[in-house]
Amino acid sequence: MESFFVRYRNLVVLLALLVAQILGLAMQVRRAGAGQTSDGRSVSLIRFWANSLVSPPERALHSSGSGIAWLWNNYVDLRHVRQQNADLQKTVDRLRLEQAALLEDAKQGQRLQALLNFQQKYIYKTVAAQAIGTSGTEQSRVFYIDKGKDAGIDRDMAVITPDGIVGKIRDVFPHTAQVLAINDQSSGAGVILESTRIRGILRGNAAGQPQIEDVVRDERIQAGEKVLTAGGDQIFPRGLAVGTVEKVLNDPERDGFVDVIVKSAAHLDQLDEVLVVTSTEPRFPQDQQQDMAASEALKGAEAQQQKTSEGMAEKLPGLIDPNLPADQQPLKDTSNPNPVSRPPVAIHPDRFTPGSAVTPNAPATPVGGQGAPATDPTDQSAPPKKKPAPKTPQSSPTTTPPTTPQGENR
Repeated sequence: MESFFVRYRNLVVLLALLVAQILGLAMQVRRAGAGQTSDGRSVSLIRFWANSLVSPPERALHSSGSGIAWLWNNYVDLRHVRQQNADLQKTVDRLRLEQAALLEDAKQGQRLQALLNFQQKYIYKTVAAQAIGTSGTEQSRVFYIDKGKDAGIDRDMAVITPDGIVGKIRDVFPHTAQVLAINDQSSGAGVILESTRIRGILRGNAAGQPQIEDVVRDERIQAGEKVLTAGGDQIFPRGLAVGTVEKVLNDPERDGFVDVIVKSAAHLDQLDEVLVVTSTEPRFPQDQQQDMAASEALKGAEAQQQKTSEGMAEKLPGLIDPNLPADQQPLKDTSNPNPVSRPPVAIHPDRFTPGSAVTPNAPATPVGGQGAPATDPTDQSAPPKKKPAPKTPQSSPTTTPPTTPQGENR
């Protein structure tokens, strides 16, 4: 080393001076344009050179560290990840099953709510049942419900839904029953078209579609017309929805007749809950039943009051006069509110009283003529007049006509 510096001493000194000169210039000279800070000030050359020299290695070190950490976390250090994935997959499957169960419960709740509302408003008595099985063959359109003889269900009872009729009870067992749907070939229901009023028999065809048979060709029958129960079969109550006319086909065996294909109002292929009509006696809502009960109670009270009045009339014989006809009795005569059977007896009878007599000593009372004697009310010598005692017609033996003074005007 000494030989090198000794040998190249001048060159080393020159290079040191040049480096010092360059560093001094770099500290004094500032770079404009790209070498500006965020606040707009220029950066010195030495700072710019130092940044350019140090940044690439720092960038390479940072990228290497990030890559190594990502490789470690995602590929090397994966302990228990497989078990965690299996647990998460089980949780996802369980949540999917619970979601499907909740969705089915919500749909069933909506169906049951609609069924309950219809059952409360329906005029006939019904029993709710659930479909639990089918016949398993396309040739027979029957299914089973979970209510039977114990629930009051009997044969030939109508099975309906809020949308329309479904069928009738075919066979009854203690706890279950078999229902024959309206799209079966052996079924039958009396129906009527709503607008044209054409009647017919509803049966199922070979394809499992309800159709009205033995209908005379009529141009008025159009697709979309509503079909209702006629009530003549003594099974389905009158006026229930059956469906709508889907199309009209000519009967190939008989000319002049058509088969009316009906689109069922009830979803026969998606039955879950149904109603069985157990009684055709009209059933009224609770408010109407209360009104009818109040009316019956009022009528009963009025009848009891009338009966009590008649009993009291029989116990009071003084209110009945045997001398009067029946329509003029005091309790029945409405012409006079206070009827009497005879005139009242006078307390003090006089000569003007009918049926009375006047004593012979009774002085005549002038009516008011020219010969009437005048009496001075101030005369004290006149003896006082005695008032005759009242006599009844029975106690008077003879009757003396009253004397009339002369000159009395009659």
